[in-house]
Amino acid sequence: MKKKLWEMSLEELWQLFPVFLTEHQDCWENWYEEEKTVLKELLPRETRICHVGSTAVKGIWAKPIIDILAEVPKERNLAELGERLTEKGYLRMSGRTDRLSFNKGYTESGFGERVFHIHLRYWGDNDELYFRDYLNEHPDAACEYEKMKLELWKKFEHDRDGYTDGKTEFVRKYTDKAKAEYGDRY
Repeated sequence: MKKKLWEMSLEELWQLFPVFLTEHQDCWENWYEEEKTVLKELLPRETRICHVGSTAVKGIWAKPIIDILAEVPKERNLAELGERLTEKGYLRMSGRTDRLSFNKGYTESGFGERVFHIHLRYWGDNDELYFRDYLNEHPDAACEYEKMKLELWKKFEHDRDGYTDGKTEFVRKYTDKAKAEYGDRY
């Protein structure tokens, strides 16, 4: 009998779900649009739903995981919205009172065909939008990011925290540049 995901240690999860990158796939945008349609049925009408993460950056290698940012008004109760998502099969990954993360497509046998990370937040908690747009509008920065990710992949294939930590400084630097360039875009 296989262990359930919530019964696995972090090390077991990292073995089952290693970091791996692939060339950009045109289907990622369609996967996002299809999942957005599902989320629109589950979340309040005024929710802003956006494709973020590396799969939203044209032409760069990425983990084939579609990151979706869902921003709701501050008067909404994130815990209640999170319960709605878990009732519909999304697995809660982490959370605080102002940020919840869910995934879909993780199985006891490994990744499913389509994998999603849903980031449920309040309006304005959206640095990912600035970073995404900056990389799409500055191909040199996108290439630099891709190169760094390819190097980190080899070093941290079975250590997602290490992989993510290795990108943090770069992401912060270019998010700050984007905010300076774009102002109050979002």
